[in-house]
Amino acid sequence: MDWTALYLSLKLAGWTVAILLPVSILAGRFLAYRRFPGRGLVEAAVMLPLVLPPTVLGFYLLVAFGRASPLGEIWEGLFGQPLVFSFQGLVLASVLFNLPFAIQPAQRGFEAVPPEVREAAACCGMSPLRALWTVDLPLAWPGVMTAMVLTFAHTLGEFGIVLMVGGSIPGETRTIAIAIYDRVQAFDAQAAGTMSAVLVAISLAAIAATYALSARVGRRLG
Repeated sequence: MDWTALYLSLKLAGWTVAILLPVSILAGRFLAYRRFPGRGLVEAAVMLPLVLPPTVLGFYLLVAFGRASPLGEIWEGLFGQPLVFSFQGLVLASVLFNLPFAIQPAQRGFEAVPPEVREAAACCGMSPLRALWTVDLPLAWPGVMTAMVLTFAHTLGEFGIVLMVGGSIPGETRTIAIAIYDRVQAFDAQAAGTMSAVLVAISLAAIAATYALSARVGRRLG
C-alpha cells in the first residue's frame, strides 16, 4: 500500500474541494437565477471538461502551464519552480477539470428553491448576501453537498489529467491512481488490488455520508 500516494490524493482532493466550494455556490446561484445572452454557451463551457477526453484537456493545460506560456513564466518567476509537474499545477488542473462536477449539482440545487421564497426574502428587505446565507443556501445545501462529494470522489480517481500535467513524481504528483497504474505495469496485482479497494471504500463512504446528510437536511427543512 502506497500511503504517500494516498495522502497526496486526499490532499489534492481537499484543496480542490476547498477552492471549488465558494465557486460552486456563487456560480451555481448565478446560473440558476440569472437569464442573459449567451447563458447556454457559458453552461456548455462549464460542462465541456465532462465530455472531453482527459488527454485532450490535459494537453491544453500542459501547454498553458508550461514554461513557454505567460502563466508558466509568471509562476516560475514568482515561485522559482515550474507549474507543470508540481503539486500546485495538479491543484489548478484539478480545479478546472472538476468545474462541471462542482457547479452543475449546485446549480440544480439553487434552481429547486421556490421563487416565492426568494421573493419573500427580498420583500423583507434582506440583502443579497443575507438572503444567500439564510434562505438560498440552506434550501440548496443538498445540491451543494452533492457537488462537493462528487468533486472529492472524482479527484481521488482522476488519472489522465494527473498523468499529463503532473507525471509520476513520488511525494509530489504521484497520486493513488497513478500508483495503481504503476503496480499494474509491474504485475503487482496484490498491491494494485489493495489500493483499488481502499479507493473504492473511501469513495463509497463519502457518497453514503452525502445521502445520509442530505436526508437529515431534507427532514429538518421539511
